[in-house]
Amino acid sequence: QVQLVESGGGLVQAGGSLRLSCAASGRTFSSYAMGWFRQAPGKEREFVAAITASGGSTYYADPVKGRFTISRDNAKSTVYLQMNSLKPEDTAVYYCAAKRTVLPGTTTRAYDYWGQGTQVTVSS
Repeated sequence: QVQLVESGGGLVQAGGSLRLSCAASGRTFSSYAMGWFRQAPGKEREFVAAITASGGSTYYADPVKGRFTISRDNAKSTVYLQMNSLKPEDTAVYYCAAKRTVLPGTTTRAYDYWGQGTQVTVSS
């Protein structure tokens, strides 16, 4: 069992930056691929970014490429999402997720564990 706790959300103006963190419990964090998803009001949860268990490869959704960076620190059992050049359309609840394999996925059903989410609001 893995428990995930996100933090770092908040209110920011368009063009600003935020860094989200997701702390995981358990001693097997380095064997899990990790992902970030987001869900805006009235919309389905969508893929944002993912990283392999080793951190050697990363994947991004087209709307965030070049602006967001996913990274992980396996010694701290934490995954991060650095978000730059934020836009109002980035406003959503952001969730981190863990997958019991070394390679991540881009769909919600690919992941086994989820955090409770953190709100990101970008004002225009």
